[in-house]
Amino acid sequence: MDSVFAAIVQAPEDPILGVTVAYNKDQSPVKLNLGVGAYRTEEGKPLVLNVVRKAEQLLVNDQSRVKEYLPILGLAEFNKLSAKLILGDDSPAIQENRVATAQCLSGTGSLRVGAEFLAKHYNERTIYIPQPSWGNHLKVFTMAGLSVKTYSYYDPTTRGLNFQGLLEDLGAAPAGAIVLLHACAHNPTGVDPTVEQWEQIRQLIRSKGLLPFFDSAYQGFASGSLDADAQPVRMFVADGGECFIAQSYAKNMGLYGERVGALSIVCKAADVASRVESQLKLVIRPMYSNPPLHGASIASTILKNSDMYNEWKVELKAMADRIISMRKQLFDALTAKGTPGDWSHIIKQIGMFTFTGLNSDQVAFMTKEYHIYMTSDGRISMAGLSSSTVPHLADAIHAAVTRSS
Repeated sequence: MDSVFAAIVQAPEDPILGVTVAYNKDQSPVKLNLGVGAYRTEEGKPLVLNVVRKAEQLLVNDQSRVKEYLPILGLAEFNKLSAKLILGDDSPAIQENRVATAQCLSGTGSLRVGAEFLAKHYNERTIYIPQPSWGNHLKVFTMAGLSVKTYSYYDPTTRGLNFQGLLEDLGAAPAGAIVLLHACAHNPTGVDPTVEQWEQIRQLIRSKGLLPFFDSAYQGFASGSLDADAQPVRMFVADGGECFIAQSYAKNMGLYGERVGALSIVCKAADVASRVESQLKLVIRPMYSNPPLHGASIASTILKNSDMYNEWKVELKAMADRIISMRKQLFDALTAKGTPGDWSHIIKQIGMFTFTGLNSDQVAFMTKEYHIYMTSDGRISMAGLSSSTVPHLADAIHAAVTRSS
């Protein structure tokens, strides 16, 4: 007898994770994986921060620690420290108890819990995401029951921000609509608004009564400064208005597989925050009951100890600086080769990814001829590069561009 699931069709590979699958099958010694959104050392190896190892050692050595369930909203200390990290030590919102925070399953889980909450409790079901955005945004918000629209963001001709288009699209959005904003290091383009542009975006969003939902996946990892990367979020909180913030510790603490994140909802009053918090529990309980203990304990240990916190900042800046240096080396290599076109966007963009401007045919050519793997939209992970692999990538880009020009 046939399986009751016999009619199920084979699902397509995840376009981002599928890159790694193809890479793993390639036998070439020069193969290069620039698809994955995870930091690599100069030797191409995953990195566990020294300060993370230290924190884990402390946790393991503490015989009083047990494996009991956390509360529904997670580790209270972690939630307090996470809100403080993104909003700032002296944030009035925190001092006035206007922030409801839940520990969630990294950035994705935080977005999903926030979206489920909005679908249940907010009067406007439309969320605007930038065009392009992280591939999972559309799926997360749609699954939660929100209707997803896009606003202009990237300008392929300048390989920079289409600021005019962004203002026009958000200006035309219905009052109350939710707007997804990348707090820093926009994924996949690496293109961020300037501080002045952020101020204009803030004024527009507030004047239209739109609801900002920040995705903060790269705090400290973009510029190397935790405060600079949090500035856009803090501008929106400083005006007393409401907003949602999803935080991830995957990149900035290298805690990818531990799934450490937080959702903070900044409200106008403490009593509202308290009611919001009570309803967040009702979203989370039937979803996964409560979050995992280990990763949040690592993050808390680091955030609450000033020596470890400072050590983390140094290691974080070293990761950010290595990526910035890879940008410069790639730009210099292409300039030296005289590769046709303007490649200055490589050093202007920020964060883990560069939107190269290469098209899917050029990407396919680079994969076939040079064994270089990346997403078909031409996004490359700068963290996957090293001084020794930059020349190979520059050769491939040069060949792809001159072949089709």
